[in-house]
Amino acid sequence: MFSGVYTALVTPFSKGRLDEAALKKLIELQVQGGVDGIVPVGTTGESPTVDFEEHVRLVELSVYYAKGRCKIIAGSGANSTEEALYLAKSAEYAGADGSLQVCPYYNKPSQAGLYAHFSEIAKSTNLPIVLYSIPGRCNVELEVSTVMRLAADHPNIVCIKEAGGDVDRVSQLRNVLPRKFSILSGDDSLTLPFMAVGAQGVISVAANLIPRQLTKMVHAYLKGDQKGSLKLHEKYYPLFRSLFIETNPTPVKAALAMMGLVREEYRLPLVRMEPNNRRELRATLRSVGVLK
Repeated sequence: MFSGVYTALVTPFSKGRLDEAALKKLIELQVQGGVDGIVPVGTTGESPTVDFEEHVRLVELSVYYAKGRCKIIAGSGANSTEEALYLAKSAEYAGADGSLQVCPYYNKPSQAGLYAHFSEIAKSTNLPIVLYSIPGRCNVELEVSTVMRLAADHPNIVCIKEAGGDVDRVSQLRNVLPRKFSILSGDDSLTLPFMAVGAQGVISVAANLIPRQLTKMVHAYLKGDQKGSLKLHEKYYPLFRSLFIETNPTPVKAALAMMGLVREEYRLPLVRMEPNNRRELRATLRSVGVLK
């Protein structure tokens, strides 16, 4: 269902409001870069600090600006099942191509609770659903057996974004899930290792900056050009690491500001980068050719 490169898009702000003009430019950059899709209002899109009206607006604008030229997987998860249902239905109404559903965070549900949560969402929408396991942020991991059960019981649960940093877990998932069920890396630095054991692409932070290069890297691997793909991975690996020198999305938004594409504006509790980290990020951007 989903393979290739899907950009975890930042949310641009200007004077506290959504910067719709900057969003349009960012999406056009992604489309021209050849990405397979865009993921608005996820972790990188600062979803915890946009309100419901803004959240829905961002998905609507993403669909409108993309104009069918790439897929839109709308970030629509929440730690309240009722809120996640609302956001998923809103994404479907807006014309999105899929719904990214993160594990409920903070309330730390059991596996039975996770199964019930995702099942309710799957039954409420016709959208293809991408599960999102990121235990470092949610303090709970969607177990392989739970993913297998969800995939078997709900035909529209078709993919998982795997952001636990564990190649062995990707092997476990691939061994028990149907081949048509997609696995996408949630970490740029692990995209090729994950693809080597069965993943089909990445939901990428770095693609905000280098969409064409990331698309070339992933599609080279999908076409069997492992050598060419590895060469690109090695070139941009320092960037992949530097984008997590502080909490995402602070570095990637700082980088986009250095490129003149967005204002470096966050919503609290996120703040601007520490000076030493900013210097390191700028040096990395120059070393890989993103900045002159």
